[in-house]
Order: sequence, then structure tokens, then C-alpha cells
Amino acid sequence: MSIPLRRTKILATLGPATDAPGVLDALLTAGVDVVRLNFSHGDPASQIARAQAVREAARRVGREVGILCDLPGPKIRIERFADGKVQLRTGDRFDLVARADAAPGTTSEIGVSYLGLPGDVAAGDVLLLDDGMMQLQVEAVEGERIVTRVLNDGELSDRKGLNKQGGGLSLGALTERDRELIKVAAELDADFIAVSFCRTAADMDEARAIARAAGSDAALVSKIERSEAIENLGEIIDASDVVMVARGDLGVEIGDAELPGLQKKIIRESLARNRVVITATQMLQSMVESPIPTRAEVLDVANAVIDGTDAVMLSAESAAGRYPVKAVEALVRICLGAERQFDHDTDFEDAPRNLQRADQAIAMAAMFLSEHVGVRAIVAMTESGGTARFLSRFRSPAPVFGLSRHPGARRQMALMRAVVPMDFDSRGLATRDAVRSAIQQLFDSNRLEEGERLIFTSGDHMEHRGATNTLRLLQVGEGGKAEGLGEL
Repeated sequence: MSIPLRRTKILATLGPATDAPGVLDALLTAGVDVVRLNFSHGDPASQIARAQAVREAARRVGREVGILCDLPGPKIRIERFADGKVQLRTGDRFDLVARADAAPGTTSEIGVSYLGLPGDVAAGDVLLLDDGMMQLQVEAVEGERIVTRVLNDGELSDRKGLNKQGGGLSLGALTERDRELIKVAAELDADFIAVSFCRTAADMDEARAIARAAGSDAALVSKIERSEAIENLGEIIDASDVVMVARGDLGVEIGDAELPGLQKKIIRESLARNRVVITATQMLQSMVESPIPTRAEVLDVANAVIDGTDAVMLSAESAAGRYPVKAVEALVRICLGAERQFDHDTDFEDAPRNLQRADQAIAMAAMFLSEHVGVRAIVAMTESGGTARFLSRFRSPAPVFGLSRHPGARRQMALMRAVVPMDFDSRGLATRDAVRSAIQQLFDSNRLEEGERLIFTSGDHMEHRGATNTLRLLQVGEGGKAEGLGEL
């Protein structure tokens, strides 16, 4: 049998390290399911070229691979220093100047990119630079100048990020540049668009409206990385298709001690609301320079998998690291090892009640039947991938084959835990003929064997979204012939 055993999906960020000949093909062959284009770096033309390279590589290796475009968002940064970097000492005065024409930085002051910063801070606030490596305490706000005192020794260089401890910055999630880049994502046919630093559901709604107006059907990804997002977590998840636990800036704002518990909460809440969830940032950070991960990194990835994350993501490890392919291979090993610790018995007492949609009810019935009857696989014939997503919310030992004629739906299913997307066109076929043909295709591709039982979900009107209303219990007969055992 060649049914993929790995249920957790892998994202890899593209960058200079993946541009070398052969590296992209090797990444996809090693197990990358979705690639991330970081729009904070590079121009639109280079990102479009990378997207085209991904599509071509996916065809060569014969895999469904999604593309995620990550918007820069309103990242607050300090400006540049006259000499590139400075050494700061504890107790020194160091001013932040919120003026567009601020002079190049010195050991006593530096300009900031967010000109509204003086209105968002007050004496006593702590500002964190360079992912928290440098800490400044605000002593006074004097017009455009924020007077701070350095809290720790350290080196500070150009364009480092700035956060306010505890959150509270008022700038919105989407910048004018983001709004233009959403149109670029639509042009390159992105499967996912990630909104950085979202605060409320309204941020996600705006991004979705811009994407749809540009002709994009991309799934919208909310990156949870601000304190305000935690306060509005439920509404943001409901307004999203996918949720990303963006642990870098989130950890800086809320503090390291709170991050593990919040990661588990975000994963739990996302799964409860039937959303796909990604865990990201420094999963294997040491592999930027090392060919093997640390034991702490192995445990970190494994814990995210055991918590139920759909996917884990590489950032600098693949984009700029020395060992991008080895990093993917390490994630594959860790995910497989962690998945062996799953308790596959679903507690249906905690399952949602009073379902309004037939496809959700069919998905729940399929998982219940899977656990109590025992099947080799679940096959979902789907237009949009919605049924496959509902099925993937349950932990089952049986993989889910998501069959769709739509390339975009298949690539979005590539991010869903335990779902194997496959191309299948049911147009022109009666429902029973389509079922027989699909089972035959799975048999011929060595996905199923004679005598194995499976659950098959489909709709009476198979070319309509959300039309799944039928569940069949089947057995693979001689030569791949589908033999009916029952229908609901």
C-alpha cells in the first residue's frame, strides 16, 4: 500500500536557499504540501516567478501543492543608523523620533516607521526591539519624540521590528501596500492569503472583500500575533478559513511564559470551529545552520502535532538556511513519530450538536461509522473541499481522500490534516457510476486493495458546492470493483 501515513501537513517558506536549481523539486519530493511566499521580501515580479516555478515543480513531481501569500502587514520598524548599527548600554537615554525626515540613527536616537507611535505610548510602557532582544522603557512623550531608557545592554542594527509589551498599538492590519499585494496574490492564483497582525474580524472581512473583488478564491489566513487578536480570538477564527499561530511577534507582545498555553488554546478553538490551523515560527530554528534539530525543537514540533495542528511551518530554515531539504525531512520524521502517539478514539460527546448543514452531518456520521465499523479509508467526492475539511476535524486512523475536479480545491485540501487531495471529474456520470469509477481509480493507483472496506461520501448533485448528502459503506471487490455494503 502507498497510502501516505503522515497526516500533519508541512509548509515551507521560499527564499534564496530554495532558488538554486533542483532545490524546489527536492523540497516537494521530501514532503512539502504548501509553500509560503513572504511578501515582506522581494518585489511582485519575483514572487510571481516563484509561484510559476512552484506550479511547474508540482507537475513534475506529481503532487498537489498549495501556495500561501503572506502579506507584510503594518510591521513597525526603526529606521536606519548612520553606521549600520550601534551598541546600547543599560541606563542610556535613547529616543525614538516619529518623523518622516528623521536623521540617520545614532547611539542616542533613531527614527521609526510608524508616525502615530507617540499617540499609542505613555510613560512606563516597555517597547521591545528586535524580537525582544532590546528593551526600552518610555519615560516621556514630547511631541514627535519618545524619550526612553535602555533596559539591557545590546547591539541594535537597521530596520529592526518594534513591539509594545502587552499590545495596544492602534494601527490597522491592512496597509495600502497590503491592499495592492492582495491583487498580486490574485494574479498569481494564490490558494491562501495570510493577513498579518489582524486585530478583529473586520480586518479579515476587508481582506476577503478585496481578494474576491480581484477574482481570487483564496482561503483567508488570520495570523494571530497581537494581544488584541487574543482578546477577539473567537470572532477572528469565525471570519477566517485558516488560523496561524504566529509565535514570533505574539511571544514578544504577551511574553514567553504565556505563549505555550495560548498556542494550545488557539489550536483548540480553531478545531472546535472547524477551521484549519497552522503552527509557525522557529519550529526548527537551529537548522538554519545545523543539519539536525535540537531535542527541544523536536519536542516543540511534536507537541504541536499532538495538540492537533493541521500543519507546521518552516520560515528561515527553508528560505535562507543551509539545509532546507534536511529541515523538511526532519519535520516529516517528527510528525510521523508524534502521530503514533495519537489517541484515535473520538469523543463524540464533545462533537457539535444541532448541525444545520447536511455535509457536516454526513462527515460526523462517516467518522462515527469509521470508528465503530473499521475502514481502510474515507473517500469524499467534493466540489469545494468543505466535506474533506469537516472530516479532517476528527482524529481517525483512516486517511481521507478528497476527490475534486477543481485544482484550487485540491490545493486547499493539501493543507488539511489527514486529507489526500486527488483529481477526479464526476461530470456526466450518474452518482453510482461516479462512485464505481472513483473506487477503480483509487485501486489502480494502489491506494486501496481488494477486500478493504471504505466509506464514500457524495451528493445527489455532484457539481454543486455543499451538496454532500449521501454516505455509503463499500468494499473493494475483485479488480477494484466497488461492492455495496450499505447506504445512508
